[in-house]
Amino acid sequence: MITGPRTGPLDADQVLEAYPWPAAGRWVRAMMVTTLDGAAAGPDGLSGSISSDVDKAVFNAVRRLADVVLVGAGTIRAERYGPMVAKPEDADARAAQGSAPAPVLAVVSPSLDLPWEEPMFAESTSRPIVITLSSADSQRLDVAREHAEVVVLGDSLDVARLLDLLEQRGLRRIVCEGGPTLLASIASEGLLDEADITVSPMFAGGAHTSPTPVFTSPARFDLAHVIMGDGFLMNRYLRTTR
Repeated sequence: MITGPRTGPLDADQVLEAYPWPAAGRWVRAMMVTTLDGAAAGPDGLSGSISSDVDKAVFNAVRRLADVVLVGAGTIRAERYGPMVAKPEDADARAAQGSAPAPVLAVVSPSLDLPWEEPMFAESTSRPIVITLSSADSQRLDVAREHAEVVVLGDSLDVARLLDLLEQRGLRRIVCEGGPTLLASIASEGLLDEADITVSPMFAGGAHTSPTPVFTSPARFDLAHVIMGDGFLMNRYLRTTR
């Protein structure tokens, strides 16, 4: 367990070591930040306004050796993601584990209402993947195929099949960054292996937190470590196996 307050910047390689990926098999981890009152974003509707440098260091470390960043369309529209680009300092480690030079962005969007003009679609090292349903508008499908690889799941969002499809493409190190509905669906199916949850020392109100369905049975996780810095708690939880 990593504990104790940090007064200086976190060393990027030390943080990377604290968030290892398994040598084999699929691994699904969630990345989220929450305030003391459970808000997922600040007054501007963005998670960055309740985050910090130490939280972002963990966020970046978890992404560094990931194969894919999985995210819902609402989060994409709100956060305006940047492109997923290869970083020279990670080239050797990614090649050694058999990964592409940069994580692939995978967006879940039944409506295909996405900001296609954003650099994440045109400037990412690997072509993004957009996962949609058979009910998607045909014209929007045509537009989506101009900007991304499009995967049509069927008539409903089957998260088990979604994760299987990613794994079949060699994308087994999966980081799910929300939104709450997508993450809840994965967790409720028992498909989430790790939850990396930052607790922000703020109260922000719940206007930007989406309600999710109640689970039939709560999904239990065990605390693996806590990194403390600048009043923030970076908690790493692993799915209970017992």
